[in-house]
Parts: sequence; structure tokens; C-alpha cells
Amino acid sequence: MPSKHNLLAVILGGGAGKRLFPLTAQRSKPAVPLGGKYRLVDVPISNCINSDVIRMFVLTQYNSASLNRHIATTYRFSPFADGFVEVLAAEQTPESGEWFQGTADAVRKVLPHIRDWRIEALLILSGDHLYRMDYRQFLARHYETNADITVSVIPIAPDFASEFGLLKTDPEGRIIEFREKPTGEALEAMRVDTTSLGLTPDEARARPFLASMGIYVFKYDRLEEVLAEDTSPLDFGKEVIPASVHKYNVQAYLFNGYWEDIGTIAAFYKANLDMTSAIPPFNLFDAEAPMFTRARYLPPSKINKCEIRESMISEGCIINGAKIDRSLIGLRSRIGEGTHIDASYIMGADYYQTLEDMQADAQANRPRVGIGEGSIIRRAIIDKNARIGTNVHLLNEAGVENADGPDASYYIRDRIIIVPKNGLIPDGAVI
Repeated sequence: MPSKHNLLAVILGGGAGKRLFPLTAQRSKPAVPLGGKYRLVDVPISNCINSDVIRMFVLTQYNSASLNRHIATTYRFSPFADGFVEVLAAEQTPESGEWFQGTADAVRKVLPHIRDWRIEALLILSGDHLYRMDYRQFLARHYETNADITVSVIPIAPDFASEFGLLKTDPEGRIIEFREKPTGEALEAMRVDTTSLGLTPDEARARPFLASMGIYVFKYDRLEEVLAEDTSPLDFGKEVIPASVHKYNVQAYLFNGYWEDIGTIAAFYKANLDMTSAIPPFNLFDAEAPMFTRARYLPPSKINKCEIRESMISEGCIINGAKIDRSLIGLRSRIGEGTHIDASYIMGADYYQTLEDMQADAQANRPRVGIGEGSIIRRAIIDKNARIGTNVHLLNEAGVENADGPDASYYIRDRIIIVPKNGLIPDGAVI
């Protein structure tokens, strides 16, 4: 197996992230806060570091300022090591004046920046998935089979199968068929017996499809060839991989752990709240494979006369007399007395207000950053730096599925109330 010096990872920053709006109104998908103190991009970067993959490019395009800042301030390797995490932004060149048009197009356009590294393999990752994987095992499968391309796959249930690229393999694990998001009869034709992959009969009945995780490793020379011979394919999953199956040695690597595509508000909400479970499917407390993020040097959280169940409280919070059930409380959150938070993700704040700031807010009759006294928040996502007044009720008791509040003050998606970054909900408001 080649050494880490013959390998690079490319982490794709994603498109506009419309399905995660309004969380992506001012940031890219990989920059969305996760788990109270992390960002989504920390997941693939941490997986790389824990797998001894220490040279990474992050491809950015939409709303990339906060992501670029996070990468620059977080991942600084020793000057005596050759590891790095470097941002490659979409750029105009003599060959192309367009932005990235898809995953394959993005990699094609940054190949000039990668070529000089003289690598043997390129690991291509998504910046908006939640999972923990040892890429060394993935890479070992790639090298053992002498594959041109290896695709990481996961068994999934029929209810979700049409949302993914599905594939079939021969008994040796070589991919023989690949269809992107099939439906109807085409979907049924992609059923496989997953007991051959080590699943129990019950597991195989529950998850009879193999889905691509959007994680690939290419022989670098083969990647150059594939992307150069036809420049029209823009996406790996829709075009490049299906076209390569019958032409090259394309292998599958089975991953049977927790994996969540954070593509919608509902998926994002569920993935975060699942972390508060007694035995969470994604465990942030794994000492052998830690999650890395920016070191902020915040004080311990100050919690006074509170009732807290099945929740996670991040650093630097000030919480007085609140009741919190099955919720995530993010960095620097201020929560007032008598507040009840249930099944919600409070992202916290990027800064502490000074005493002068809070006095100015009081004089302007404006809620300060945080959550005011006596408020009730249920099944909600409160983005960073939001101002929630006193005696506010965010409940969606009418069960509204989707709605946009006046002046973009709030949104409802999948029955989840979302207060956007820097949003303001005045005293006494009921939603």
C-alpha cells in the first residue's frame, strides 16, 4: 500500500445548499454548525487526520467566507510536518471562466493544483455527511483489488433508496451496474441480497439496496484520463461512475456503520438531536477517533438552578433557572430564567455582548443575544447570534409543515421552526 505521501484528499464544499436553507443563507453547507461546537466540514477532516491522511484540499464556492475562515484558523499543522488543509476556491482561468458546475467538474478544474504533488491516489470526500470512517481500510480495499476506482457503499432501506445512486456487485465486489436515483421498476431492479456482504437475514431484508456514499478513491492517472477524455460529464455520481463501471475496474467498499447525508433540515435536525441519546449513533466521545475543531479557550459553562435531561451543553454558556430536555446548547448560549427548551438545537453565539451592548439593547427595547426569560421553545433550530425576547413561544402548535415568517424573521421547514442567524423574535411573540 503506498504511503501517505502518495495520497491527497479532496473535500467537496457542495453547492448552494438550498434544501438546508435558511441555515445556508449566509454560509456553505460544510460550514453549518454541528453538535454544539463543530462544523460539518470537521467530520471528513477529522476522519482524514484519524486515518493518517494529512494532506487535504477543501473545494469551496458558495457563501464560502465563514468556511474559509474556519479552515484557516483551525487546521494548522506543525511547520516540521508536511500535512495541510488548504482551501481551493472556484476561480476563473484561461481555460474556464465558469464556477464549478458539479463534483466532477470541480475536481477537473483543480487538477492543475494537484498534479504537481505526483500522487498515486486521490481520495474524494463530501463536506456535508455525518459518519466516522477509517479511510485506511477503504484505501486497503482499493489497493488490494488493484482498482481504478473504489466507491464506498452502504446498505439502505427501500424508503430512502430512490434518493441515492444504487449499485450491484459481482461476488468479488466489483461494481457491475450503477444507477443514479432510480424509481419505479428501475428501483426494484436494483435490489440485492445483502447477506452476501455480511448482513444478517433480518438486516438484509430491512436494507436490500446498496447506495453510494459519494466517497471515492481514484488511481490518479486513471482520474486524469477519465476527466480528460470527455469533458462534458459534470458529476461523479450521475455521470462519471456509471460510465466507468463497464470500462474500468470499479470496486465497492462496504461500510456498515452510521452514515447520514445532511441534505435537508429534517435530516440535520434529527442527526443533531440523536447525539443527545444515551447511546448515540454518532458518538462524539470516541477517544480513539476524536472530532477536531477550532480551539476557542472558552470558560466552563455556568449553570444555575436548572433542570436538564438528555442534553448536551457546550462551553461558555450562562444558563439560569431553565428547563432543558433533549436539546443541544451551543457555544456562548445565554438562556434566561423560567425558559423551557425541548427537542431543540440552540447554536449559541459567535461573541459575548459587553455590558454596554446589553444596555444599548435595553434602551432600544431590543432583546439581547440569547433567549429571554420565560420563553418556551420546542422542536426548533435557533441559529447563531439570534435574539429571542422574553415570554416568546416557539411551538408551531398548528403543525404547519412549511412557512416563511414576515421579514424573514423565522422559517418553518418539516414542521421545525428555524430562527436564522442574527434573527430577532420580539418579546411575547407566539409562533
